Amino acid sequence: MNRADTAGRDAEELRSRLAAIVASSDDAIISKNLEGIIVTWNEGATRIFGYTPEEAIGKSITILIPRERLEEEPAILAQLRAGQRVDHYETMRVRKDGSLVDISLSISPVRNSAGEIIGASKIARDITHQKRAEEALRVSNERFRLMVDSAPVLIWIADHTKGRHWFNKVWLDFTGRSSDQEAGFGWTQNVHEDDLARCLQSYAEGFDTRQQFRSEYRVRSANGEPRWIIEQANPLFEGPGNSFSGYIGSCVDITEAKKLQADREQTLSAERAAREEAERVGRLKDEFLATVSHELRTPLNAILGWATLMRRLEPGSEDHKRGLETIERNARVQGQIIADLLDMSRIISGKVQLDVQAIDLSEVINAALDAVKLSIEAKKLRLRVTLDARAGRLRGDPGRLQQVFWNLLTNAVKFTPSGGHIDVVLERVNSHVEVTVEDSGAGIKPEFLAFVFDRFRQADSSTTRRHGGLGLGLSIVKHLVELHGGSVRVKSAGEGQGATFVVALPISVLRVEDNSRVERQAFSDVDVSTIELPRLDGVRALVVDDQADARVLICRLIEEYGGRCILAESGAEALTLIAQEDVNILISDIGMPDFDGYDLIRKIRATHSGKVRNLPAIALTAYARADDRQRALLAGFQMHVSKPVEPRELVAGIASLLNLSASR
Repeated sequence: MNRADTAGRDAEELRSRLAAIVASSDDAIISKNLEGIIVTWNEGATRIFGYTPEEAIGKSITILIPRERLEEEPAILAQLRAGQRVDHYETMRVRKDGSLVDISLSISPVRNSAGEIIGASKIARDITHQKRAEEALRVSNERFRLMVDSAPVLIWIADHTKGRHWFNKVWLDFTGRSSDQEAGFGWTQNVHEDDLARCLQSYAEGFDTRQQFRSEYRVRSANGEPRWIIEQANPLFEGPGNSFSGYIGSCVDITEAKKLQADREQTLSAERAAREEAERVGRLKDEFLATVSHELRTPLNAILGWATLMRRLEPGSEDHKRGLETIERNARVQGQIIADLLDMSRIISGKVQLDVQAIDLSEVINAALDAVKLSIEAKKLRLRVTLDARAGRLRGDPGRLQQVFWNLLTNAVKFTPSGGHIDVVLERVNSHVEVTVEDSGAGIKPEFLAFVFDRFRQADSSTTRRHGGLGLGLSIVKHLVELHGGSVRVKSAGEGQGATFVVALPISVLRVEDNSRVERQAFSDVDVSTIELPRLDGVRALVVDDQADARVLICRLIEEYGGRCILAESGAEALTLIAQEDVNILISDIGMPDFDGYDLIRKIRATHSGKVRNLPAIALTAYARADDRQRALLAGFQMHVSKPVEPRELVAGIASLLNLSASR
């Protein structure tokens, strides 16, 4: 076979191969002449446009062009005649069934062997799905743009190189800079110089770890004002293999919140101090309550112990008498503790009332000394008393002032060891008098001197403390002295070196008639135990109390003076008995379940029977505050007697309400 035959055969094979490629292509491959008449038509063209080769070949290419796009063909033919290609021209064509299809056209001129352009070959690719995807992407992008530009936050996007390449409109409006100015690391030019290093460190650590990060820093706004922003950024993982592509971040202006925070700092600091003070007071109260429990349980232990022991003792024996004395003494100790608590309650609520009268302070001091004389003698303390006769008289409440000096003297006795000394001095200093109580006892630590008069405070509140008490005495002293217009101060050289308390009271100018009138006796001038009490013969009392022991005790006290009792354990039962029995007087507890003493007396005062409605009534209760007394009287009781009851006080109260005299 000669060379010519071989070349011919190769050319034929190439044409066959090219024809096969054209026939199997998904794209429409069409050729036409310079008049626009279709010359060739492959299967891809049939699939896209719906025409068979027989229907298309020989027809004008315009059968594929929508009417509104017919001007495209002359322009394309002119370009081809000039020997120019048309590459990837996107347009729209019409199918045989009249539907439109998006296509991408690539058209090349066809030349003959002489190099003359005789037609064109056209490749048309169906890009309908691509166009739909592009449109969906465009809509999505537009929605995203509207969303991020409408959001009241600053948003940015950075690529994997850490450079930021996109900012929303809010960011650009906030900084007053263009996107080009902010791109890359241009945005850092607006970060406050004091925050830049910290901001970039947080930024870099986020990128290095590809974790969400959060930071706060200041950015200069368009008007030059530094504004605080809080920034949060999340890594982006997208594309093939879900690879890391950068970060998207959002920032919120928190300047106003920062200002509010700064404004609150002072308030918070004050609140913190107040809370710490409240916690300190709370701890002191806890210590105080523990002390109260200890101080109440200690005498209670002696009372219960001796009460149990006396069951086995012969009445009248020495041990029996000793037991009675112990029980009475410890009961009075408990009474004093309760009295101190009530005094402090009245002081705190501002309800302490003074019985002001002209007094001789020397007599008040001597009365307080008499009250602690036995304790002084028992500890073998040396007592030195110096009372200046020139101190004169002043105005005050003798009972409350005696309480002041009794507290100071009791403290001095308690903290002074056997063989020590106590000095009491009354002297006039200019326009006031001073009473000094000095001892050689335990003394006071320098750091505790400022807190000596605070309530709920004790120098030693531990379980190993040597001295009992509630720690309220000196606080009561301070308040009572101040109510008299005076002051009290303390001095001590330290532990083991004694303490000195100085009470200063103003001297009031007394009118002449004050010296001539008969003054009522101070409470310390009368021995109540010597007053003769009347008998209660013929008196029938209704005793109401939900505690059986309390009912029996009151009944025994009344019977001891000749009276008789009817007992009721509730208010409801008492009302029934009043309607059935002849009763002269009501003695009722206040705190009872379901039907208390207030309810009882109100129902009695509201009855139609005059005899029942006007029944004399005494409230006998452990509610012993001034408010409790007022409430009882307002409810309808004529008298308020606090527990633990003094027998003589109760008998005197009954006699008073029934107008009984001792000569009866």
